[in-house]
Amino acid sequence: MYLLKYTFLFLLFLSFVKCSDYQKLLNSDNVSEKYKVAEAFYNEGNYRKASRLFEQIIPKYRGKPQAQRIVYFLADSYFLDNNFYLAANQFENFIKSYPKSERIIEAQFKEAKSFYFQSPIFSLDQEDTYVGIEKLQVFINNYPNSKFSKEANSLINELQIKLEKKDFEIAKQYYTIRDFKASLKANDNFISSFPGTKFREESMYVKFNSMYEIAINSIEFKKKERLNELKDYMKLILDYYPETMFYEDLEKKNKIIDKELNLFKEKELPTK
Repeated sequence: MYLLKYTFLFLLFLSFVKCSDYQKLLNSDNVSEKYKVAEAFYNEGNYRKASRLFEQIIPKYRGKPQAQRIVYFLADSYFLDNNFYLAANQFENFIKSYPKSERIIEAQFKEAKSFYFQSPIFSLDQEDTYVGIEKLQVFINNYPNSKFSKEANSLINELQIKLEKKDFEIAKQYYTIRDFKASLKANDNFISSFPGTKFREESMYVKFNSMYEIAINSIEFKKKERLNELKDYMKLILDYYPETMFYEDLEKKNKIIDKELNLFKEKELPTK
């Protein structure tokens, strides 16, 4: 018990000494020592401390052979420390400054991936998402056989789905607020814009429900035509998705549609 206690206190003391030494180094003018310690921190995974030291020594090595290495390590330290805004800027600086570097492919991929990580949830502004898609696509175009290409394609797909979800949620919102005509247009536009989207089935279902509300509540002389259009659209959904997750509700509404159409048939029967 005492051994554990003293071991803990000793490790705590060492940590304090290390922190104290690190602070002294930050305040010192010993550039070569900062370089050496920064690389040591980077290699052991302490990217935050490494980046602070790299930030300080970059101006001292500008124009020197070591500069390329330091700029890359600084960018990568930001990236590995999840500071993606600074990482993107620093990788961009590296790419512009050292276009012939042996690390240029990895730098371009990580710059693009930094925007992927900056992409917010679908409900927020998607500027970084668009930039991420653009940069990842440029990377794939430039380096189609890179070891990063497969991941880059996967990241683009994830970002694209996020954009689709944002547009779909906007289209769906019109149905939620019972603006059914706007819902029809919005879902038509969505399906047209993203024909292969994973949200296509649900968007068609939302459109069907909007058509249903309009048809059921139509004035008499428009109702029959709209009910028939509704049945045609339901058939289209079932042609595309015969095992649709919305089948039960579609069948339920179909019975109501048939009942309404039968009323029109009864009215049209000749009287004796």
